[in-house]
Amino acid sequence: MNSTALPADSHDLIRVHGARVNNLRDVSIEIPKRRLTVFTGVSGSGKSSLVFSTIAAESQRLINETYSSFVQGFMPTLARPEVDVLEGLTTVITVDQQRMGSDPRSTVGTATDANAMLRILFSRLGKPHIGSPQAFSFNVASASGAGAVSFERAGRTVRERRSFSIIGGMCPRCEGRGSVSDIDLTQLYDDSKSLADGAFTIPGWKSDSFWTVRVYAESGFVDPNKPISKYTKRELNDFLYKEPVKVKVDGVNLTYEGLIPKIQKSFLAKDKESMQPHIRAFVDRAVTFTTCPDCDGSRLSEEARSSKIKRKNIADLCKMEIRDLAEWVRALDESSVKPLLDSLVYTLDSFVEIGLGYLSLERPSGTLSGGEAQRVKMIRHLGSALTDVTYVFDEPTIGLHPHDIQRMNDLLLQLRDKGNTVLVVEHKPETIVIADHVVDLGPGAGSGGGTVCFEGTVDGLRGSGSITGRHFDDRAVLKETLREPKGALEIRGASANNLQNVDVDIPLGVLCVITGVAGSGKSSLVHRSVPSSEGVIAVDQTPIRGSRRSNPATYTGLLEPIRKAFAKANGVKPALFSSNSEGACPNCNGAGVIYTDLGMMAGTASTCEVCAGKRFDASVLDYHLGGRDISEVLAMSVTEAEKFFGDGDARLPAAHTILERLADVGLGYLTIGQPLTTLSGGERQRLKLATHMGDKGGVYVLDEPTTGLHLADVENLLALLDRLVESGKSVIVIEHHQAVMAHADWIIDLGPGAGHDGGKIVFEGTPADLVAARSTLTGEHLADYVGAPKKRKQARK
Repeated sequence: MNSTALPADSHDLIRVHGARVNNLRDVSIEIPKRRLTVFTGVSGSGKSSLVFSTIAAESQRLINETYSSFVQGFMPTLARPEVDVLEGLTTVITVDQQRMGSDPRSTVGTATDANAMLRILFSRLGKPHIGSPQAFSFNVASASGAGAVSFERAGRTVRERRSFSIIGGMCPRCEGRGSVSDIDLTQLYDDSKSLADGAFTIPGWKSDSFWTVRVYAESGFVDPNKPISKYTKRELNDFLYKEPVKVKVDGVNLTYEGLIPKIQKSFLAKDKESMQPHIRAFVDRAVTFTTCPDCDGSRLSEEARSSKIKRKNIADLCKMEIRDLAEWVRALDESSVKPLLDSLVYTLDSFVEIGLGYLSLERPSGTLSGGEAQRVKMIRHLGSALTDVTYVFDEPTIGLHPHDIQRMNDLLLQLRDKGNTVLVVEHKPETIVIADHVVDLGPGAGSGGGTVCFEGTVDGLRGSGSITGRHFDDRAVLKETLREPKGALEIRGASANNLQNVDVDIPLGVLCVITGVAGSGKSSLVHRSVPSSEGVIAVDQTPIRGSRRSNPATYTGLLEPIRKAFAKANGVKPALFSSNSEGACPNCNGAGVIYTDLGMMAGTASTCEVCAGKRFDASVLDYHLGGRDISEVLAMSVTEAEKFFGDGDARLPAAHTILERLADVGLGYLTIGQPLTTLSGGERQRLKLATHMGDKGGVYVLDEPTTGLHLADVENLLALLDRLVESGKSVIVIEHHQAVMAHADWIIDLGPGAGHDGGKIVFEGTPADLVAARSTLTGEHLADYVGAPKKRKQARK
C-alpha cells in the first residue's frame, strides 16, 4: 500500500469560525475528526447552540440540498445557522433526549425493528402457520371484501367477480392499543338539559360550532329542544352510537356520527400526555382505561396468538425481559432462518449491552424516560456499517446509575474506534475524563456565556481555572448532622411493574433520596405507589410543551400580573399587553419575525421591519410602567426583572414572588420573554420546578432534578432542597448523582439489579451507614465518591 500522504489526509478537522447562534459570541474552534470531543460548561452557556444548532443543523441542511428541488419541496426547510465559516463537516447523526413517539401503538419493539424480525420469524416457523409477517402485526387490521369489476379485454367490456383478503394481527376490540375505554356519559352532557340549552359539558364544544354542537342539534336525528333524559330509545341510540352519515347544516355538508365514536376519535386516539392540561383533565374525569379483555393487553388477535414456537406465542415473547428473550432466541436452532436469528440476537444483545436488558418489547415507547429513549436510539447505530460520520450525543449518561456509566463510556469509545467523530454534550466528570478533546464554554449562562473558556485535554481542563476546571474534582462530603424525621409515608405491598411486594416507610420532614440502578423500580415505587393526594407535588421528567410563542413569562404565569399592572397604570385592557392577542404587531402577528416560504428553496426568517422584533403594535409601546414599555420588560433577565418589580413605581409582589422562584432554581440569567424553544433541557426542567414551588403541598417528589446541571450548579440545587426542607416541606428525590446522595438525610436503595432482578429494598438508612456497609452497588460507588469507606456514626439534631 502506498504510504505517500495525499491531500485528502489533511482534512482532519471540523473548523467553526464566527458562530453567533443564540448566545454564542463569534465562537471559533477546531474540532479533531475521528476523536471523542466533550463539550461542557454551565447550563445555558451555549453547548447545545454550538453542537446541535450550528454543526448538526448545517450538516443536515447541506445533506438536504443534495436532493432535487422536487424532493426538497417535501422536506422541512432549514435556514443556514448564523456562522461565518463551517468547514470539514461530515454526515451528522444526532442522538438526542427527545422522547420517542408517544403513539398508543408505538412500542420498544416497533421502534427498533426487533418486533419486525420476530414477526418474520413467526411467519416462517410458527405453528399453525397463519400468514405473512403482517398477520402478527397489531398495527394491521384484518379485512376482506368482494365485488364485481369491469375492464376492457380484446375490445369488449368484461365483468368478473373479484375478492381480496388481508390477514392482520390487530385485536379487533382494542384496535391494537391493548386497553379499552369506558366513557362516563355524565361527564359529556347534562341529561336534564336540551342541546339548545347547552347540555354538552365537553371542553371546546361551543353552541355555535358547526363541527360539534350544531351538527347534533340540526341533524334531524334528535329534537334539540327536548331534554336528553326524555329521548326515545331510537333517538338515544342515534345520539350516542349512530354510524357516520352525511348531513347538511346551513347548506354545509358535514358528517354526523354518534357521540361515543366521535369522542373516541377526537380525544382517545391521541396520546394523553400530549394533550393540553384542561383536555387531559377532562379525559381523566370522563374515561376509564382497562386492559382489553379479549387480548389481555397483548394488542394481538386470537389468530396471531394461536401460532407458537416452542410453546411460546409472539405476545409471550414481547412480554419477556429483553435479556431473557435474547437467551430464548439464542437457544433456537433453525438453519433455515439462521441469518434472521443472528440479526435478532445481535439487536437484543445490544439492549443488554447498553443497560436496557430490563425492558420488554411491549413497553410503550412514550413511557420511556429521556435517557432510556436516547439509549434505545443508540441501538440502531451500534451495528451500523457506516464509518467516518459524526455522532452527536446530548448528555448520554442521563438516568444512568454510576455503575452503568462505564458501560456507556465503552459504547462511545466503540463508535470512535470505528473511525467516527463523536461529539458529546456532558456534565458528568466520569464521561468527560475519557475525552480526547474538551471544549469548555462559558464563563456564565445566557448573555454571560457563549465564549470558549478552554480547549484542549482533560488534564489541561483541570488546571485551566475555568468554572468546570475548578469544580472538576469536587466531591461532596457526608453531612455531619442529619435532620430528624417528622412522621413517615407508609407504603405496603407495593407490586407495580417489577416491585416485589415492597413494604417501606419514607420519612417525612427530611431530604430522602431514592436510588438504585436503572430499572430497579425507583419510579414505580415513588410515582405508582406513593399515594397521590392534595399534599403531594410531583415534578417528573415529562418535557415542557411550548411553541416559539411560549416563553418563561407565559409558562410560569408571570405575564398575567404584569399585563394587569400595565393595564391598571394606563387605564386600558390587559389584552393589549399580550403579543398573542390584541396588542400583537399586525405585520408579524406578534411573532417578531416574518417567516417567508421560498417554495423549493429554504425558507427564511427575518426580523419584522414594522415592530423591529418587539412583537407589539407601536401604539401599545406608548404605555409605560415604571418608565418601561412591555417589550423592554420582556427583554429583561430574571435578575433585572426581580429588582424592577421589587420596589419603586413598578413594585408588583405577585410578579416578584414568581421571579424569586426562578432565581432560586438558578435561572436568573434567563430573559423572561425568551422563546421556550431556545431553552436547554436543564433549563426547562428547572423552569418546571420553579413553577411547582408555588403549589400548596407538604411533599415534593422530584425525578432526577440534577438532569442537565453543571457541577457548579448542583451545589445551588442542594441549597434549594435544603431551603424547602427547612420551610417545613418533605422532599423525596429519585436521583443517581452521588452529591445528592451524600447530602441526603435518609437513603432508600432499590435493587440489587434491574427488571426482575430488582424491585427489592436492599438498603434503607443514613448515607454514612450505606458508605460504611458497602453492601450494594450504590454503596460501593458512593464510598468511592466521598473517599470515606471507614465506618462512622452521624449525630442527629
